[in-house]
Amino acid sequence: MDIQLFAAKLERPLTDAETETFLRIMPPERRERLLSMKNELPQEPLCAYAILFMVTHTIYGWKKFPPIRYNKYGKPEFDGYPDVQFNLSHTRSAVLVGVHDEPLGVDIEKLRPVSERSMERIAGTTSRQEFFESWVRRESRSKWNGAGLGSIRERENPAMRGERIEFIDTFPDYVACICTHSDARIAPIRTFTIK
Repeated sequence: MDIQLFAAKLERPLTDAETETFLRIMPPERRERLLSMKNELPQEPLCAYAILFMVTHTIYGWKKFPPIRYNKYGKPEFDGYPDVQFNLSHTRSAVLVGVHDEPLGVDIEKLRPVSERSMERIAGTTSRQEFFESWVRRESRSKWNGAGLGSIRERENPAMRGERIEFIDTFPDYVACICTHSDARIAPIRTFTIK
């Protein structure tokens, strides 16, 4: 199976009807977690799970998500479906979803101001573009299996044997990356804009 990638950009708030629909199709444990937040309901995770639902419905014919369990590193997986691997990422007004039959990690970040001190300390650069490229590369690597998410603020380690890291062109002013150990073809990314 080709690696499937989907990105969405939110140019407007979700309507109440969209929010209600997206909440209904979310896995129950994720829905409860979102609804327990004290601040305004974040729209990006709703969109990420709506895309994941659309993909699993189209590819696998699922009418709803199976229960989600967590592997030994804490990465979410569909219980009973080890050949359906997914990863989600969201940032300000954008989401990225990856689906494959082998583990993968994805990350998307909006380019935004970062202090020179932080750029130098975390990524060894003074370029905002290079800083966020380093960030999404490290985050997608750590999300590949769920291990080491706490080490994202440390300097980057060299690539592991068999590791494949590729940047993904999504939207202007965003940087995105995928990490996998699969040599499968990456299908052309499908992008959506919610206007």
